[in-house]
Amino acid sequence: MSHPYQDHYFHRAKKEGYLARAVYKLVEIQAKYRLVRPGDHVLDLGAAPGSWMQLTSRIVGPKGLVVGIDLQPIAHAFPDHVVTLQQDIFDETIAEEVLQRYGPFDVVLSDMAPKTSGIKSADAARSELLFERALDLACRSLRPGGKFLAKIFQGDEFHQLLLRVKMFFRRVKVVKPDASRKQSREIYVLAMDFKDANG
Repeated sequence: MSHPYQDHYFHRAKKEGYLARAVYKLVEIQAKYRLVRPGDHVLDLGAAPGSWMQLTSRIVGPKGLVVGIDLQPIAHAFPDHVVTLQQDIFDETIAEEVLQRYGPFDVVLSDMAPKTSGIKSADAARSELLFERALDLACRSLRPGGKFLAKIFQGDEFHQLLLRVKMFFRRVKVVKPDASRKQSREIYVLAMDFKDANG
């Protein structure tokens, strides 16, 4: 009997050589919104095992740059225009170093999720914390006009966080890709056209 998570997307990822089924969420959003473009510099937060980096590195091409950060090691061998860092995004010195060395970025992605406990309110609160950190790093590292896509579990703070995103970006959408599992509370906030410091 196959594992319940070994669904259509799981098998498709295996067949197409992607590291995880999560790539198809980004495939779908990319097809609709052209989030990432050739030559872009992309920061991928919570990047392990690396399926989003596989996709984005192909789109940006050798003239672009993809920087992926995760607490877990990313073992996959990527092309030269991809940098992988095993670091904690909450470490302020690491964050500064990445932003100074590789920024500014055209796109910041976050597929970060907390280790789930099964307690919905606790999981949502942890997810919101990760989302807030991703938003903070995006606001510090994006070029004017840049784009941000981040996962969040809907919880009590969701609408407040959405209002915060709208302060920094001119266009904000909430999207739930087909590749997200139906029972999952995860959604993605897609924010485009980052305002420069002068608004």
